[in-house]
Amino acid sequence: MKKKHPILKTAAILLLVLVLAAGAVMAYMAKELASLEQAVITEADLSAVQDGTFEGRYKAGPVQVVLDVTVKDHQITKIDLIKHVNGQGRPAEAILDQVIAAQSLQVDAVTGATYSSKAILLAIQDALTQP
Repeated sequence: MKKKHPILKTAAILLLVLVLAAGAVMAYMAKELASLEQAVITEADLSAVQDGTFEGRYKAGPVQVVLDVTVKDHQITKIDLIKHVNGQGRPAEAILDQVIAAQSLQVDAVTGATYSSKAILLAIQDALTQP
């Protein structure tokens, strides 16, 4: 009589489920990062932005940004980064000072932190283009 190995069978099924789940997560992340890569950053018309502080958000896969942009006299005076889930993109946070100095979203991404740089710029765009 042949012995059955229920523990091995269960372990194999569990391993298969984990591999399929990991593949699905990886495909989702790749799709989200591709959409981030393709996203277009437009120049905000600061002459149309009233004084105030505006919240901006952007999320693509593992990269999440929440920030506040303060505008006074049609100038960006301050950007407060509230949340930046970034993997290894923390150096991208230097882009905040570049945007304030240039008064523009058309600044270069931080080398080695391209996804996070773009997500931060898109969150600033979101803040400045709210109705």
